[in-house]
Amino acid sequence: MEKIVLAVHILTALAIIALILLQQGKGAVAGASFGSGASQTVFGSQGSGGFFTRMTAIFAVVFFATSFGLAIIAKNKAGVGADSSIPSAIESQQEQPAEDSEVPDVGGDEGSAEEVPEVPETSEQ
Repeated sequence: MEKIVLAVHILTALAIIALILLQQGKGAVAGASFGSGASQTVFGSQGSGGFFTRMTAIFAVVFFATSFGLAIIAKNKAGVGADSSIPSAIESQQEQPAEDSEVPDVGGDEGSAEEVPEVPETSEQ
């Protein structure tokens, strides 16, 4: 079922991209008003704007429906129930770093500020 919904989702996304690229811009309407032979076209003198706009809207609804379906499938696959809350952070005991570790200890010790190396000053010109 997931593969079918995913295939429909991908095909719908490609169809939306194709329909958007096929649509004419607003500047193309000006040429039709001066008699550029638009009555001889497949979609008539109105052009293809209404058809492409309607088909884009339909494919957009299908795209959102498949997105929602894929989200539900992913939730069910992960085993997350509706009554489960956001997982809380598990506190664990921090292990003391080894003596040969290169990571400096920046704990809450008062003397730790002396262990931080100073930044050498640079001469400004």
